[in-house]
Amino acid sequence: SLKMITGDNRRVAASVARQVGLSEQHLLTGADLRQLSDEALTQRVSSTDVFAEVDPNQKERIILACQKAGHVVGYMGDGINDATALHAADVGISVEQAVDVAKQAADIVLLKSDLGVLADGVRAGRRTFANTMKYVFMATSANFGNMFSMAGASVMLPFLPLLPKQILLLNLLTDLPEMTIAQDSVDEEMAMRPQRWNIGFIRRFMLVFGSLSSAFDFLMFGVLLLVFHAEAGAFRTAWFVESVVSATLVVLVVRTRRPLIRSLPSKLLVIATTMTVAIAVALPWAPWAKVLGFEPVRPSLAAVVALIVTCYVVSAEFVKARFYRALSKPAR
Repeated sequence: SLKMITGDNRRVAASVARQVGLSEQHLLTGADLRQLSDEALTQRVSSTDVFAEVDPNQKERIILACQKAGHVVGYMGDGINDATALHAADVGISVEQAVDVAKQAADIVLLKSDLGVLADGVRAGRRTFANTMKYVFMATSANFGNMFSMAGASVMLPFLPLLPKQILLLNLLTDLPEMTIAQDSVDEEMAMRPQRWNIGFIRRFMLVFGSLSSAFDFLMFGVLLLVFHAEAGAFRTAWFVESVVSATLVVLVVRTRRPLIRSLPSKLLVIATTMTVAIAVALPWAPWAKVLGFEPVRPSLAAVVALIVTCYVVSAEFVKARFYRALSKPAR
């Protein structure tokens, strides 16, 4: 929301407010502020768009009240009287023609008279934050799931589920698509509203999708041991391919809250995903496969791996829809 804070006369402030579309219905003056306690001001500040006849200390007090009310505050000013408010705001904004004190107190100085720069900056910041959160979701859920899968396999098997060099290669390959997330496209609704760091939400996401990943890993273990009676080489090869391909494809699912087919990833992410899947699938037949501990797998086993990966991606899409639907329901 936009608010105007000025030291000018209340009538002048009200006139300007009408011209720019702000409500003057609940205008507060400096005299009014002196009658309000900090708690009362915090309650009034959200419903007030115009503050007039205020002194520099009152400007700062208004900023602090907005922050106490739960708002992230940006303040724009160019005079000496704005210095304390600029310093108190989460983001202080000034202009090139402002006095030196104001520019020094500001976090951002606009070099041209165009407020569109601020809007562009906000949208760019929201896209950057959205892509950062995509990486956090992917990394935490994948690592959480892998931890349980590796621990469980180590207990059940008489051999190492993956060799150290295979684990390093797995991490390298699955990181390739995630490295392109910084340039990924962002759904418009994610750029239209501010997002905040929510460790509780990240934890829930990690538990849900990490558990889903681990469940399909254990399904893979059961198929390999009980159906195909796989030895160490075949087990490692099949699980490696399944792990890389599933972790790579699920990036396309969890990168958006929309259904997969309604949110197009960036070309760079598509290229990285395709390359990673192709490398993982081709590795067992590569000339250097034995050096890495891989061996060609039977066509029937390859088909089962493809089926499990497909079921995992479809399940992740279904779980994602339920997860965000439950999140959007109002708490009772």
